[in-house]
Amino acid sequence: MTVRDDRQQLVDGEFLFTAEDFRRIAATLHAASGIALPESKATLVYSRLAKRLRTLGLESFRDYCALVAGAGGLDERQQMIVALTTNVTRFFREPHHFEHLKTQVLPPLLAAARRGAPVRIWSAGCSNGQEPYSIALTILSMMPEAPEHDIRVLATDIDSQMIAEGRAGLYGAGAMAPVPGELRARWFEREGDDWRASDPLKKLVVFNELNLMTDWPMRRQFQAIFCRNVVIYFEEATQAKVFGRFLPLMGPDARLYIGHSERLCGEAAQRLETDGVTTYRLRGAAR
Repeated sequence: MTVRDDRQQLVDGEFLFTAEDFRRIAATLHAASGIALPESKATLVYSRLAKRLRTLGLESFRDYCALVAGAGGLDERQQMIVALTTNVTRFFREPHHFEHLKTQVLPPLLAAARRGAPVRIWSAGCSNGQEPYSIALTILSMMPEAPEHDIRVLATDIDSQMIAEGRAGLYGAGAMAPVPGELRARWFEREGDDWRASDPLKKLVVFNELNLMTDWPMRRQFQAIFCRNVVIYFEEATQAKVFGRFLPLMGPDARLYIGHSERLCGEAAQRLETDGVTTYRLRGAAR
């Protein structure tokens, strides 16, 4: 049997990148973000992080691993997470969720908001803002005066660059294609070939950087939580942990929306029941 030398080159390229280097990077990423990287992703890791080595003037991945693991490596660990995180999003992705939100969840919430009650929805893993803005647009399609009431969509992501883009609210014509024309015309403003979210639309969405593996500062319950196509990068134990942490933040009739390829596990699988396609509510909630 041939035993692989973990010090040999794992991926052909200008920098030495060994299996040992890959394991150190994968372990650091998992500890920091919960993302699990199989060795089959070695080429992807190399291609994305080689740019960081060039920027930093390093000669090998061994040097990079030492930098990231060092006492002064916090900033670079964040850069590594950003480089290795895939941000795939679009307006009104998985449209059945927004139809469910519009027909099943929002009518009583918006009626209560008109009487002064707060409405809180969380987009966990919001990428560059297209998901939380889709939620806000759904609200505005039913209640144009929503920005004047106590209605907020919390948008969080681990990637500080994505949070900055969400706050800016500037999107190209291609990204805007799924947005219905009447909503685009009313709630966005033209800037050359791009579109920028208007101030009333921005007022509904609060962007904050948040790593789902760290402490969550939120204490208020939400009436809906969107965590879609986020936990697919986690091992099952980490998925169960994240889903379980949503439970105390769900109000009595709250919904949890997850991605089409994701499945509940752990405590959440026992305490939540289906309320639509990859849509869940607490068992025993009043209907």
